[in-house]
Amino acid sequence: MLAEGVLPGMDASEIAVEKSLTHLAAGEQPDRRALREAMGHEPIVQEYIPSDAEYLVGALYAHGDPLALFQHRQVRGDSYTGGGGVYRKSVAIPELEAVARDLLGELDWHGLACIEYMRHEETGEFVLTEINPRMWQSLPSAVRAGADFPGYYWLAATDRRDAISCDYDVGVGTHLLHGELGHLLSIIREDSPLVAKPSVAKRATEIVASCLGDPNFDYLAMDDPRPFLRGVLNKVSN
Repeated sequence: MLAEGVLPGMDASEIAVEKSLTHLAAGEQPDRRALREAMGHEPIVQEYIPSDAEYLVGALYAHGDPLALFQHRQVRGDSYTGGGGVYRKSVAIPELEAVARDLLGELDWHGLACIEYMRHEETGEFVLTEINPRMWQSLPSAVRAGADFPGYYWLAATDRRDAISCDYDVGVGTHLLHGELGHLLSIIREDSPLVAKPSVAKRATEIVASCLGDPNFDYLAMDDPRPFLRGVLNKVSN
């Protein structure tokens, strides 16, 4: 049970998501008080990994045994510096699956896993950057490619694991459209000493071209546009 006071000023009926990221140059000292106040919690400090690609592995396990695995490459994130995937393409890389299986097997994992890796641009190594025991922001990309994790989870929960067959199509691209808007806004609003900033015009052209080439969108539906419009409003207001 979550008790009031985990985040000061919030009660049990409220929820907040903090996904901001601050890059620091080597030797630069952060303003610790400002970061704590902005994020509402003690920030997590990680080493910057120079990467040429980012990947996600989604998995469902039962006491160390794999039931389903899925991979995608992140083409664009919430921000031009990275973040959650807003344009992704399904992939199947044996080496990436192997490192994910080794990790989850060693942990005797049970349930859902969302694992993020970066491929080091110099060594080619898949470097673990994050693991979470939950569904992931880009879950619709897995479902679109044929990996129905909500269905798999239901089968596992109802003791029908043998009915799970995780076959998915490779090369399926999907977009979180209001996330693409946030990506463009990040070029205007954010700065990083570690990641070169692209031009707004060039990136906007790339986004339009990829939407035409891969017209698969997470929440945009003509018969119910409200979730999409709410997402756009949230992104702009934030």
